Amino acid sequence: MTKETKTKLEPLQDRVLIVEDNDTKERKTSSGIIIPVTANEDKGSKQGKVVAVGKGRMEEGKLIPVSVKVGEKVLFQWGDKVKIGEEEYYIVRESEILAIIK
Repeated sequence: MTKETKTKLEPLQDRVLIVEDNDTKERKTSSGIIIPVTANEDKGSKQGKVVAVGKGRMEEGKLIPVSVKVGEKVLFQWGDKVKIGEEEYYIVRESEILAIIK
């Protein structure tokens, strides 16, 4: 982990901890109607900010470091959703990160 996160979670191996952007989550209208993400866009991926990274994966006895850095915005798919306190995070393998958003 290159920087401390508020959650004190340190992803293992090639996993990355991401917090999803608020504008890509489901929204709720003032009358209580839930508008899913799929109503806004037709994509299976999510956008988020990297908050912690693991050290990397071992390949033939060598450590291959994770290529994304804390603070970068990324486009990702899949991942395990975890809730720590009030904040929700995704833990994803580096291979599930589709792109870095510049």
